[in-house]
Amino acid sequence: MSGQPEKNYVEFSVKGDYALFSDVLTRAGGEKCSYMIPTYEALKGILQSVYFKPTLIWTIDSVRIMNRIRTVRKGMRPISYSGGNDLAYYTYLADVHYQVRAHFDWNYNRPELAGDRNLNKHSSIAKRMIERGGRRDCYLGTRECQCLVEPCVFGEGEGYYDNSGEIPYNLMYCGTIYADEATEPDDKGKMTITFFEPVMKNGVIDFTAPKDCTIKRHIKDMPIKPFGKEYNNFSGLEEFGGGDFDELG
Repeated sequence: MSGQPEKNYVEFSVKGDYALFSDVLTRAGGEKCSYMIPTYEALKGILQSVYFKPTLIWTIDSVRIMNRIRTVRKGMRPISYSGGNDLAYYTYLADVHYQVRAHFDWNYNRPELAGDRNLNKHSSIAKRMIERGGRRDCYLGTRECQCLVEPCVFGEGEGYYDNSGEIPYNLMYCGTIYADEATEPDDKGKMTITFFEPVMKNGVIDFTAPKDCTIKRHIKDMPIKPFGKEYNNFSGLEEFGGGDFDELG
């Protein structure tokens, strides 16, 4: 769907004292260690907290690393499934600041929302929600890492890695494709985990969209969640229209 007329871009900055983009290889043991750069899925989650509707699918195009990458280790006491608390050490990123550029495409898996595909409407609402800091609380990878979302112009301002050249990173988790947003035939009806090898060029990482990742694995079969009055979870298109947030201006 990329390159079609309905594509629309947004740009925003994200700042936080801490971030934790868990490495899936270390998370299972209880000692969480963050990737050095944000994951695609974490940035998409922030944007969905800013503005989400099943009518559209957000795609993260690029992220710019503004501050020097630093880590800090903290002793934590997560709840143990056997009762009580365990002692674990989490490695966070500290003093993070990112610029993000993204766009949305229509979700053609939701034909019942075809009447809601209004480019100007969703573009205006999304940009206004960025100005307000989002509809829901935003966080960097995990809920204890709250962050501030503000509008910005991607590429403006001085970044720590502006003249660093190319810095390649090893294979890392990119994102999850759920059945509701699957666009490729082999991903339909499945939950898919994708991986890629990012390269930071002068502080900017251009993401490979999960649907275009060549390294992926289908985790399980997953039907598209049904919506409808008969399921008591969706009253129709009017549920996603009207109200203060949907007023154009």
